[in-house]
Amino acid sequence: MTSIGSLNESSLHAQIKEWYSKEGDRLEEKVDGSVIDIVRGEVLIEIQTGNFASIRNKLTKLLHNHKLHLVYPIPERKWIVRISKKGRELAKRRSPKKGKLLDIFDELIRIPELFNSPNFSFEALLVHVDEHRCDDGKGSWRRKGVSIVDRLLLDVKESFVFSSAADLLSLFPLRLKNPFTNKDLAVALKISIAQARRITYTLRKIGLIELVGKQVRSNLYKLVSS
Repeated sequence: MTSIGSLNESSLHAQIKEWYSKEGDRLEEKVDGSVIDIVRGEVLIEIQTGNFASIRNKLTKLLHNHKLHLVYPIPERKWIVRISKKGRELAKRRSPKKGKLLDIFDELIRIPELFNSPNFSFEALLVHVDEHRCDDGKGSWRRKGVSIVDRLLLDVKESFVFSSAADLLSLFPLRLKNPFTNKDLAVALKISIAQARRITYTLRKIGLIELVGKQVRSNLYKLVSS
């Protein structure tokens, strides 16, 4: 059983690295003082299964001299596997929560400035995973002390590549009025206001949209002309 402290190098991370790598790739190679998951020719490929804030400084440094491609898996479907402290499976159920492509903004909000580098590209994978949990009393209070001890890749369903910042606008609804509010965006995309705010914050930091005023108490945003 994988320990809680090694979640950043969980089975999911290792399995995606294996799935993504090709013949000729160099794995776990040190570049400019940092260990890179995959080096493919002149491109550094980093796989991140957790919080982007933890790798922001590393990526920023590498982008000065290297092309960097960041890969991020989103659990489109997830099965919760309850295990004993000795690693024996006790029960399994499918989580009602479904990940979606727009969830990338939950993490991109932490690194919007990287999209301003011509050396940066991003890829989202929609995946199916098993999530192993153990009632060891050491986990989050939200899960009543239950720990997430590992995640295992079951399948990669789809891949979406964003070669430049402008590619993010492909996620925008075609019929969204311009200018628009966070509420307009939330309704058009069928998401929460909170998630709409994360999207507009990220795109504004990148420079793809701009704040142009107010509509009553709501901010008004407009797409920036190319």
